[in-house]
Amino acid sequence: MRSPRPRALSAKVLLRRRVASFGHALRGVGAALRSELHLRFHAVATVAVVGLGFYYGIARLEWALVALAVAAVWAAELVNTAIEALTDLASPHYHALAGRAKDVAAGAVLLAALGALVVGALVFGPRAFAGHP
Repeated sequence: MRSPRPRALSAKVLLRRRVASFGHALRGVGAALRSELHLRFHAVATVAVVGLGFYYGIARLEWALVALAVAAVWAAELVNTAIEALTDLASPHYHALAGRAKDVAAGAVLLAALGALVVGALVFGPRAFAGHP
C-alpha cells in the first residue's frame, strides 16, 4: 500500500524554515570568525575598505565593485574553512589528496584576495596618490 502523499507545507512553515536557514548560515560565519585568524584579518580589512569608501565618497559603481570583491574574498575564505574542516574529518592523518584539496582551496582564497587588491588599487589608488578625496 502506498503511503499517503505529503501535504503541501504551509507558508508559515516555509517562512520559518527560511528564517532558520539564515540563522544556520550566520552561525556558520560566526563560528568561522571565532576559529580562523584569516577571517578576522578579512573582517578588519572589510571595515577599513568600507571606511575608505565613505572617506573618499566613492561612486555607486565603485561601491558595487568593492562589495563584489569583498564578498568574493569572504566566500572563498568560508569555503576554504569548510573544506579544511571536512578534510580534517575525512583524513585525520596526512594524505596527499587531502593536502591537495586544502592547497587548492587556499589558492582560491589567494586569487580572490589578489582580485580584491586590484579592485582596491583601481578604486582607491588614484585618490590616495592625488592627496585629496
